[in-house]
Amino acid sequence: MGCFECCIKCLGGIPYASLIATILLYAGVALFCGCGHEALSGTVNILQTYFEMARTAGDTLDVFTMIDIFKYVVYGIAAAFFVYGILLMVEGFFTTGAIKDLYGDFKITTCGRCVSAWFIMLTYLFMLAWLGVTAFTSLPVYMYFNLWTICRNTTLVEGANLCLDLRQFGIVTIGEEKKICTVSENFLRMCESTELNMTFHLFIVALAGAGAAVIAMVHYLMVLSANWAYVKDACRMQKYEDIKSKEEQELHDIHSTRSKERLNAYT
Repeated sequence: MGCFECCIKCLGGIPYASLIATILLYAGVALFCGCGHEALSGTVNILQTYFEMARTAGDTLDVFTMIDIFKYVVYGIAAAFFVYGILLMVEGFFTTGAIKDLYGDFKITTCGRCVSAWFIMLTYLFMLAWLGVTAFTSLPVYMYFNLWTICRNTTLVEGANLCLDLRQFGIVTIGEEKKICTVSENFLRMCESTELNMTFHLFIVALAGAGAAVIAMVHYLMVLSANWAYVKDACRMQKYEDIKSKEEQELHDIHSTRSKERLNAYT
């Protein structure tokens, strides 16, 4: 029975709301980073194989350099939010009511309130950042959807001559003409390959992962706001208990003094 009660007490100390938000955040970040990285690699192969683009020599900022930068950004996002998820879980543990039962009564300090407020502000900024990432991730999904639509229309309409110019998406400069038309052999090979379909769906999954991260940030905001309200109420209750204890002590001292005076007068 003692072991059972210990297990129940430990399970009660788990911040389930923070745990759900952390799992959702890790799942979203994993999908975005993993699928986004592979989709960027597939984009490089498609540009080099079917659009016949080559890396520019030197330090010129071309589309391949931008893709490499995006890959490093993906690495940074994965590492940063892995650490941030752990920090939010720790904050959730320390603001769960069961910790009070496990380790005795605690004092709400000014530092604790500042930490909770800091996490709320930081999570709100991260939520806005993930909204921007979600909007940015929708751009390659839109581009690949257009390319996939052209491939589909070519198979449905015989004799259709459709072209896709990379200049309209800002991938290449205006002076460079990098377009592919349905009558070319490269276009037919690209539509028949599984690489285009795989890259398109990887970007869709990456977009879904970014959306899941946004939902996780919103969930964290609700949890942190509830924790902040709990800390604030606990602080008020702590001040009330201190004032009440002080008044009771003063009344006890007054009563003791009067009792001594009466005893001395009687004697």
